[in-house]
Amino acid sequence: MNKHSLSYRDAGVNIDAGDALIEAIKPIAERTRRPGWMESIGGFGGMFELPPGRFKEPVLFSGTDGVGTKLKLAIELNKHDTVGIDLVAMCVNDIVVCGAEPLFFLDYLATSQLRNDIAEQVIAGIGRGCQLAGAALIGGETAEMPGMYGANDYDIAGFCVGAVEKSEIIDQSRVTDGNVILGLASSGVHSNGFSLVHKVIESGNHSLSDPFAGSTLGETLLTPTRIYVRTLLALTKQVSVCAIAHITGGGLPGNIKRVIPNDLCAVLDSSQWQRPEIFSWLQTQGNIATDEMQRTFNCGIGMAIVVDKKDAQNAIAILEEHGETVFSIGHIETNDEQDVVIRS
Repeated sequence: MNKHSLSYRDAGVNIDAGDALIEAIKPIAERTRRPGWMESIGGFGGMFELPPGRFKEPVLFSGTDGVGTKLKLAIELNKHDTVGIDLVAMCVNDIVVCGAEPLFFLDYLATSQLRNDIAEQVIAGIGRGCQLAGAALIGGETAEMPGMYGANDYDIAGFCVGAVEKSEIIDQSRVTDGNVILGLASSGVHSNGFSLVHKVIESGNHSLSDPFAGSTLGETLLTPTRIYVRTLLALTKQVSVCAIAHITGGGLPGNIKRVIPNDLCAVLDSSQWQRPEIFSWLQTQGNIATDEMQRTFNCGIGMAIVVDKKDAQNAIAILEEHGETVFSIGHIETNDEQDVVIRS
């Protein structure tokens, strides 16, 4: 009796599809070319050289992140072209807070069975995110793992490296009593808190196709995370910024306290910024307490920037020139007992 000769494809892994995807990625990566970019897509790793003369004492700053359960929305809506932007945003927005310029980015995509039509949409979004951030997409990894994921499921993660001049690193040592806190408007929920979002939708029997704010609930929730890199780098070249906080998991209180010295307190006034309608909907439909909203979601503020009071108006003007919606949301004061206070 002849026994069938098993192949990797029999096990659910299609090497030919992976090779085809590499070829499809090359023009996407090419569009992210920047100084330091070196040909490397398809090799064993990515290469990048620091642009000669760009830095005197460069300090590398790196970050890695994913998109979390926001991917469930993309899968359910069969819309995969924006979650790649989210992926890049979550990484580059983290590293720009210290003043670092994103240099290069790598991605990881894992799935049960590789579908190039979906993978190309995801990676095209990653490429777009890299363009918005000024980072080169120099490589990545695609993994087929039959049995590890559901038939249509996938996960993505990213890794970004940036550089900052050692003398220009932004840290909490610059923060003092009397500083002003500026907030940059978010584009929506961004990529944090989606496990609670799913719970609200499930408990209220809502549909992603429900009309919402001139669109649908699903499309509103899938709005990609705003990338603040170019804006913040422009600001730091013109204003002595004291601290920057990326408002991700932990919300305003959890992230602002990370850049405030122990003897100081950030006092915020929530009436000073406009909260996108989606947050009011989530709070109402889920009967979510205000403090739970504030520590789960960005509530309309994607970045918090601490500046000296004398520099505040100039900073606002620069940020607005670069297309940001800016709010003066609070100040720094001396307080040994509290890190962040949010008043309404």
